[in-house]
Amino acid sequence: MSDASIQSSLQSVDAQVHEELHGIAAELPEAREKLTYVRSMTEKAATKVLDLVEKAQNDAESVRKKGMELSDAISRLALSNEFTLDRARAVMKLCAAYASDAASFAAREKSLHTEIMMSQDFQDLSGQVINKVMKMLERMEKPLHHVLGDQPKPGAATATPEELAGVQTPDKALQQDDVDDLLSSLGF
Repeated sequence: MSDASIQSSLQSVDAQVHEELHGIAAELPEAREKLTYVRSMTEKAATKVLDLVEKAQNDAESVRKKGMELSDAISRLALSNEFTLDRARAVMKLCAAYASDAASFAAREKSLHTEIMMSQDFQDLSGQVINKVMKMLERMEKPLHHVLGDQPKPGAATATPEELAGVQTPDKALQQDDVDDLLSSLGF
């Protein structure tokens, strides 16, 4: 092979690498946008979960205190020498009020647990976004190694722009109904 032929081959390879790197560089702003969106979804969900847990803890503490007060009242009545019908009725009213509070607490807890589960919906969508960005980064690896004179790792995956298309931001993201339909079709 002549020097001119080698030079021409090198220029062709350099042009290909240059073109690949330009394509990848053009995708970097979108990758940043996707990762910023994932970060935002994660922060929002974490804040919501923490708020819900705090609310649940406050409710649980209230029910615990009322339970202790009721327990103390029943114990005092049981040990009292003045066990009257009126005192028994008063304790029964306390028991009924506590039972009502406990039932309300259980209903609120069930609702809060559902909200906590629903706030985790970001995971499905953010996982898709992260996978797409990872594929783009894998595509970047080989050209960057070539430019740097390194050898790429064997088996480095490449992805097409079509494979990178998908969920990015709320206006392009799957809606919760779509996720619910998918989960429902899978038996969840």
